[in-house]
Amino acid sequence: MNDFWIWFSTGFQHILDWNGYDHILYVISLCVLFSFKDWKKLLVLVTAFTIGHSLTLAMSVLDVLTVKQTFIEALIPLTIMSTCIINIVYRKKLETSLNKINYNLNYILALIFGFIHGMGFSYLLKSMLGKEENTLFPLLSFNLGLELGQIIIVISMLLVSIFLARFTRIKKADVILVISSAVLLVSTLLFIQRLNAL
Repeated sequence: MNDFWIWFSTGFQHILDWNGYDHILYVISLCVLFSFKDWKKLLVLVTAFTIGHSLTLAMSVLDVLTVKQTFIEALIPLTIMSTCIINIVYRKKLETSLNKINYNLNYILALIFGFIHGMGFSYLLKSMLGKEENTLFPLLSFNLGLELGQIIIVISMLLVSIFLARFTRIKKADVILVISSAVLLVSTLLFIQRLNAL
């Protein structure tokens, strides 16, 4: 149980750690489109991201897939930037309804971008595992910690959505524009910084 807690808390802290804020920004960019009434659609979307990052996290830790760390670290801000640009461009359509075409596009992109983020998660886990032979238990525990952290971010964004809907007159399209623009700016700066490190 103690070993489980170590790996679980490491995954949990990793996704909520402001030093790894790129993952937080991505989940925020996914959630900003949704109101509380759309929580089921958001759950499906976040599940796509989870499936993606769980697969590549496992593949990377088990040495089935290896990609240069600096390359992946540069790709992560690109996933955030792309999501924010889609949010901004389609915000008025998304405000009225998450139509099937837009929703399917978001689902596919969340899955693909999950693959990239999973590689990013794997570097910390691999460095901690060292030469440990049993990787399945730490991998599962770490991933469960990541998921709990991710759920906290999603719930926080839904609570913000409820607050804005009930206590302000701010339109959903404006909320999407402001939050997505801010996240886009930060992720662009992060991309430039990581590009210089390649």
